Amino acid sequence: MIEFQQILCPIDFSDYSRHALAHAATLARWYDSTITVLYVHPIVPMAASAPGAPAFPPLMATARDRDQVLESMRCFARGASESDVPMTFEVVEGTAAPVILGRAQELPADLIVLGTHGRSGFERLVLGSVTEKVLRKASCPVLSVPPRVDGAAHWPPLFTRILCAIDFSDCSINALSYAMSIAQEADARLTVLHVMEVPLEVEEFLSGDSEVLRDYTAGAREARRERLRTVVPDAVRAYCTVETMLAEGKPSREILRVAREQQSDLIVIGIHGRGAADLLFFGSATQHVVREATCPVLTLRR
Repeated sequence: MIEFQQILCPIDFSDYSRHALAHAATLARWYDSTITVLYVHPIVPMAASAPGAPAFPPLMATARDRDQVLESMRCFARGASESDVPMTFEVVEGTAAPVILGRAQELPADLIVLGTHGRSGFERLVLGSVTEKVLRKASCPVLSVPPRVDGAAHWPPLFTRILCAIDFSDCSINALSYAMSIAQEADARLTVLHVMEVPLEVEEFLSGDSEVLRDYTAGAREARRERLRTVVPDAVRAYCTVETMLAEGKPSREILRVAREQQSDLIVIGIHGRGAADLLFFGSATQHVVREATCPVLTLRR
């Protein structure tokens, strides 16, 4: 059984990170784990006033500054979680994403919980530098928590309707193992979704013969249904309700549609390893799901 014993939750004192900390506290209470609440204090550079002027060292936080921030963090946490959850508080100076990733490795963290900010316009296209870098580089699972929906409970309940999207790759099967473990722990309903997307080159190659294209898609559809039937062990079905589903179309759109229709309170998805060409966009399906989902998204790398 998978457990989250050490949870890292970076905060920036926004309502978004308050909501994320509430989710971290719910998980910590369930798994009897500890939360490390992290605030990354930026190092403020002192620019020279004129060309040729001497360079000054950057402004660093004083011991008094750190004590004040720590006290603010404790007050912030009291408003975001119940008092029975063990928490430690840390202030680290530096740049947010590298500090978060480094601290996650040092602990080591079993889970990073991050609040995602509501965005519009161009900022919706690139998810946001800190969240994007943590999602792309973290070696442990990352739970991205969107802004709180109006009318939602102040204390988020444990997940009861979980959607896990798989493409049968190693990383998605790894994600499924986490989804099954959480579902068994919470006695939740688990939907395992596979989205079948006919490759564009196949469509173009077979576009002149609709009967061959129909046969191809029918065969692929049946083969994937069979894989879905066997991907969840019977032992898991004995402890939680499991549904398998095959959809066709654009993966991110179908994942979000099913999550919306089923009122999922958690989406679980695996992230493929990416090369230099994907440093900016770490995976279109994952990026769209994290950006658009109204429920938390658990992303995992293999």
